[in-house]
Amino acid sequence: MDKYEIIYKDMKEVDSYEAIVKKVFDKCFEEENIQDSKLYITVTFTNPENIQKINKEYRNIDKATDVLSFPMFEKEELDKKIEEKDFLHEDVLGDIVISIPKVEEQAKEYAHSFERELSYMLVHGFYHLMGYDHIEDEDKKEMRKKEEKVLEDLQILR
Repeated sequence: MDKYEIIYKDMKEVDSYEAIVKKVFDKCFEEENIQDSKLYITVTFTNPENIQKINKEYRNIDKATDVLSFPMFEKEELDKKIEEKDFLHEDVLGDIVISIPKVEEQAKEYAHSFERELSYMLVHGFYHLMGYDHIEDEDKKEMRKKEEKVLEDLQILR
């Protein structure tokens, strides 16, 4: 079973995106020791207009952004599920929405590849789904460490 579903909203499908999604999520699931779970993620690739609408509707922020994450579990609930290996049923870990034009723009801005920027967005979104955030400095450090480890292990470097 795939660990993800990809939706293209108002843009054409690109096969190379799926290869990146698979590689990144396989590593993320392995890193968090949930590769045998029946958890899966929905990834939507879209444009700035759509992500702005979603951001406004769900977060009351009327601006475009690069990535949005919508987790289905609270961190404690998910941690317990993982600890107890409670994976009898298929469960949605959450949804990630990524603005592809923003990924392209940021890859240029940070002077690294499109693959690196998209991979970072996917890892970042994944860890939000796992219950991590970057509001407090300590939490941000923990989240960044996990993100960087996945990207380094995959040799997706800056």
